[in-house]
Amino acid sequence: MKSSEIRQKFLQFFKDRGHTIIPSSSLIPDDPSVLLTTAGMQQFKKYFTGEINAEKDFGSFNTTSIQKSFRTSDIDEVGDETHLTFFEMLGNFSFGGYWKKEAIQYGYDFITKEMGLQIDFVTVFEGESLDSARDKSGVPPDLESEKIWRSLNPKITVKKFGRKDNFWGPTGSEGPCGPTTEIYVNGVEIWNIVFNEYYAESLGVDPVRSPSPEGDGRRLRRLTSNGVDTGMGLERLAMVSQNVKTIFDTDLFAPLLAMLPNTLDTKTKRIFADHARGSTFLLADHVRPSNKEAGYVLRRVLRRIFFYMHSQGLQADTLEEMMKRVIQEYRNFYPELNKQKNEILEAQWVEYEQFAKTLKNGVKELEKMEKIDALGAFRLYESFGLPYEIIKEVGGKKAQTLTREAFDEAFKKHQEISRAGKEAKFGGHGIYLKTGEVTVRDKSELEKVTRLHTATHLMHAALREILGSEVKQNGSDITVERTRFDFTFPRKLTDEELKKVEHRVNEIIREDLPMQHKEMLKTDAEKTGALFFFKEKYPEQVNVYYVGKTIEDAFSKEFCGGPHVTHTAEIGKFKIVKQEAVGAGMRRIRGIIEP
Repeated sequence: MKSSEIRQKFLQFFKDRGHTIIPSSSLIPDDPSVLLTTAGMQQFKKYFTGEINAEKDFGSFNTTSIQKSFRTSDIDEVGDETHLTFFEMLGNFSFGGYWKKEAIQYGYDFITKEMGLQIDFVTVFEGESLDSARDKSGVPPDLESEKIWRSLNPKITVKKFGRKDNFWGPTGSEGPCGPTTEIYVNGVEIWNIVFNEYYAESLGVDPVRSPSPEGDGRRLRRLTSNGVDTGMGLERLAMVSQNVKTIFDTDLFAPLLAMLPNTLDTKTKRIFADHARGSTFLLADHVRPSNKEAGYVLRRVLRRIFFYMHSQGLQADTLEEMMKRVIQEYRNFYPELNKQKNEILEAQWVEYEQFAKTLKNGVKELEKMEKIDALGAFRLYESFGLPYEIIKEVGGKKAQTLTREAFDEAFKKHQEISRAGKEAKFGGHGIYLKTGEVTVRDKSELEKVTRLHTATHLMHAALREILGSEVKQNGSDITVERTRFDFTFPRKLTDEELKKVEHRVNEIIREDLPMQHKEMLKTDAEKTGALFFFKEKYPEQVNVYYVGKTIEDAFSKEFCGGPHVTHTAEIGKFKIVKQEAVGAGMRRIRGIIEP
């Protein structure tokens, strides 16, 4: 069965059983506790906790999705038979709609009847005492799941494991969790069904609650409503369905591997195929190479491929051609790939050209070094952008004692020093803005941030008024000194356009219009034309901040949490100091408030 057929069969199976099909969310999650989307349940986290009502949003308590996912923990392992960065997760979810009996029945029926596969065995949670000085309670064994499995097939093999194998922890520092049951086919775990009964939260929130079975400093509390969260990797399901030895032998990878010359070894070919898929999808979700967060992950996988292209003497367009094939293979199910095709390919070339310069200068510096330890490697990375893989391979004997762990530790220490510097600079208590996290020292700094925050709203509105509705916010960051605003736009703004935007903002400031807010249902707020950040998941009730006498004729209106000035004249004079490209189809403007 082709992978495209598996996708459709899976979604149709659950649609026929009352599930609403939900499109994949972005690889850039709404949850600030995680860097990238790593599981299908992440977009549904607030539905499991009861913060948002699934029936109102989806017309059902039950949903199904195929979620594009990316896990950074496996980057260095890619090249063997099993590890990937990018993968697709098939999932079905229930937020109080059904429980273990239905979830297990669905899993059994889909695997054995729809896919025609034979289940080797299943696993369930064996239970574990969680004794502590404060609380003697524990998570009991999942006898119910074992009973359900045996009712479906009396001859089925049921294996029991503890918290390491059959208790799913939250994605991020906190979140829903619970015991699991897993399905194995051809010796491969293909489907993990999680029964979310608990919420794991950081220690110190409530000291009377029992510790998490993760044993990692989190406590458990019962969820008000039980939930089902399942995940099945498409790559693994395709492997057992197509009866091939590895995931790389499936139709998901075969077209990509066939594009590479036979001079490359198997491991290198697999790295190319995996990284080509992963980087294409990251770029389609507007991630651009950088030295931080998701941008650093993208840069790391791109430059790993670029280095192999360089060292193996491959053509400069090797990755571009592979990306085109990825887009061709996936565009029907993920139409954003086709829409972003030109931007994806352009961004890849921009990074390739930068890499070529980096490699030339960085390798010269590397050759001067007698020995390359973790600190020296990090300096090469910081100064020249050389990633670990290049330093390790080009360094040869000089870098034989260098490890990824040591390099990452040097990187982490640098981040901690930078963060400490920022905290020392701003100090004191903090405030949280929807535009970013800002720590301020005193009332004076708070006033500056507030003025810049409101000015950012005005700039957003002015950009759309002058350049058109294709301008969409892609992130912002506000400090005491300036505002930084990222937005979609296909080209560089002319000096005249920048002056018009700046003039329009100051014009609204001089009019001294009131800044008001109104709490509304999210659906009603959207009808007013209020702007909102597409990556954010909002509750049913939202605050709309608007500049003007009424919300209907407001110059600017956005979903926001504040704080804001009361009248625009409080802002002062706004000035645009810089524009720059963040990546293909993405611009950045920096602005200040003049004294």
